[in-house]
Amino acid sequence: MAEVPGLFATRPILGVNVAVSSCDTVVERCLTWAQARESRTLCFSTVHMIMEAVDDPAFLHRLNSIDIVNPDGVPLVWALGALGARGAQRVYGPDITVLMLEAAEKARIPVGFFGGSQRVLNALVATVRAKHPRLNIAYQESPPFRAMTEEEDQAVIDRMTASGTRLLFVGLGCPKQENWLVEHAGKVPAVMLAVGAAFDFLAGAKPQAPRWMMRCGLEWLFRLLTEPRRLARRYLKNNPRFVVKFLRQLLAGQG
Repeated sequence: MAEVPGLFATRPILGVNVAVSSCDTVVERCLTWAQARESRTLCFSTVHMIMEAVDDPAFLHRLNSIDIVNPDGVPLVWALGALGARGAQRVYGPDITVLMLEAAEKARIPVGFFGGSQRVLNALVATVRAKHPRLNIAYQESPPFRAMTEEEDQAVIDRMTASGTRLLFVGLGCPKQENWLVEHAGKVPAVMLAVGAAFDFLAGAKPQAPRWMMRCGLEWLFRLLTEPRRLARRYLKNNPRFVVKFLRQLLAGQG
């Protein structure tokens, strides 16, 4: 069993060191880091992310360099429990985003948003401003879909730094957003959270699964039914493979 220094124990799920974290402690730690102006990274892992790491050793290495890899998906909470982490909790990216925005408003910590289409980003910022009128949204940017040049990337870093943002929410999709976090760790003086679909959910661009489906580990089915063309290959390929590979890990006594 490894530990995130001074914070959470971790368990290896198919090689990815997933933290036995909790929403309250993650929020508390992020606020502490943000107030100290530390450059930190957090992501929220699902079965899809784990399987991306299984298929790409370089991505696995990058994930394990992120400060906290939280168990976003209920299957990962079950996996942590099977590995002996009793009381493991789901740390869901969209919920953490809401909690962090509330905490940032109270603590007067500037926040920023990086990712999504311009339409989604505009809707997201409008929604957040309406719910948190005293929140300082210091930065927002919708990057191009293509890879940026070194000059363009440095200009983004300069804009983020100049804005004074201390909590940066990144919504680029997996694995792009996790790779972006690792590449910018130490370069952007903010706590960077790769929150993926949270941008779409909070902006009202995509529906969220009912909470009962989330609790039962069926959020993937809801998303598959709402976006079958985009997600069919991801879920129908990765979910069975995850189950088989994780059962093998358990039988081998690894973790």
